[in-house]
Amino acid sequence: MSELVTYLVTGIALGSSFALIGSGFVVVHRVTRVVNFAQGSLAVLGAMLSASLLAGRLPHVVGEAVTVVVCGAVGVLVGIIAIGKRGTPPLISLIITLGVSMLFSAAIIWLWGQDPVSPPGLDGFATILGAEVERQRLLVLVVTLVAFAALSLFFSRTYLGKALTASASNPFAARLVGIDVRRMGLVAFGLSGALGGLAGALVAPSNALSFYSDLPMALGGFAAAVFGGLVSPLRTLVGGLGLGVAGQLTAGYLNGSYQTEVALLLMMVIMIARSSSFAHEEAK
Repeated sequence: MSELVTYLVTGIALGSSFALIGSGFVVVHRVTRVVNFAQGSLAVLGAMLSASLLAGRLPHVVGEAVTVVVCGAVGVLVGIIAIGKRGTPPLISLIITLGVSMLFSAAIIWLWGQDPVSPPGLDGFATILGAEVERQRLLVLVVTLVAFAALSLFFSRTYLGKALTASASNPFAARLVGIDVRRMGLVAFGLSGALGGLAGALVAPSNALSFYSDLPMALGGFAAAVFGGLVSPLRTLVGGLGLGVAGQLTAGYLNGSYQTEVALLLMMVIMIARSSSFAHEEAK
């Protein structure tokens, strides 16, 4: 029983990071119709920045907050490169984000080297149903839930959030009422960068990240986003948690080598089962 609880909590913590990264995919795609493949690199950048800032004697919370802000600014820069030129087709922007991701990997190797980095996190263990669970993994879940609640309030209660929603729902009508849709796209990229940085800063204390972690992180986040139809942050959260738990159960009870493959196969089965509802949402 304690073994199962450990796998579940570990999977939920990892899945929470997938959900944060996936929500970044969703925010950008809703507004710009672009799949931002630099999202995984932004999570790795968040882990590296967090490690450096905390090693430089910045206290916890401040170090992570600065990391999120810097990653948000880098996200805006990615947006300027990808969609800054008016009329850039989404496919070209997608390829640009892929190229930017490769540049990020080179920059990370140059600045931090190739070894995995793990910043200090929350110390100690908590006992849940007889299982010893790292407090850091519980922190990841709590912060993720708070982040999604904040996102919900942002989109429903603030002018900027409503402008983003309007740009995603009907760009032409949004322009008619004076909303700068391209600027909203840059805001979406900035928000996406902040979410990616937050995911990296949270997960790295438990799972060390390096420059080659960008692809697994992006893959997990994208699978969660697709589960949400690339439109729903809430379903992205559910998809991320399901993906993380499935992966950890596979690693614990079967073979860790097939962790990613089995988890993604499970997600693919679910997506095929929900394909009709995806088509309906796309038609809206």
